[in-house]
Amino acid sequence: MDMDQQLSAYRQSIDNIDAALIYMLAERFRITKAVGEHKAQNALPPADPEREEKQIARMKALAEDANLDPDFSEKFLRFIINEVIRHHEQIRDGG
Repeated sequence: MDMDQQLSAYRQSIDNIDAALIYMLAERFRITKAVGEHKAQNALPPADPEREEKQIARMKALAEDANLDPDFSEKFLRFIINEVIRHHEQIRDGG
């Protein structure tokens, strides 16, 4: 396999992984939307800081086990959590 074929093979794998990530995120947000609707119907707050901190600690430990930078995993999860909270606030506010 020449270098261009090898690069193409790497890129195909990356493309497949990116597609899987998008579908996983879509499924995660589908579920968190249902959570937001449940919270709104039951007058629960959009954010749950205690759970968020537990999840971040859990994800950082998983990242370490997977040889992924735990600080990156925390930033990534905080980004997702903030987006979920924003969605929950919109649901709560009727948006």
